[in-house]
Amino acid sequence: MLSQDKIARINELSQRAKTTGLSESESLEQHELREEYLQSFRSSFKDQLHSVKVVDPEGADVTPDKLDRSKKERKVYRSR
Repeated sequence: MLSQDKIARINELSQRAKTTGLSESESLEQHELREEYLQSFRSSFKDQLHSVKVVDPEGADVTPDKLDRSKKERKVYRSR
């Protein structure tokens, strides 16, 4: 998860971009911070997906094969 300071800085730069504009270095900083935020968000979302099990009304496991493979690959990767 991204620190509160970095999130505050993203919001500050976003607000300044809308009002006064950003310098070249600030624009680059904003881009880097956004990329870091997206990477953190995607990682967190994938972790949530790996904890999901899909069950039909009869109680049978119908988790998509792609998700099952991803869970197994992640488990192998983490055990190394």
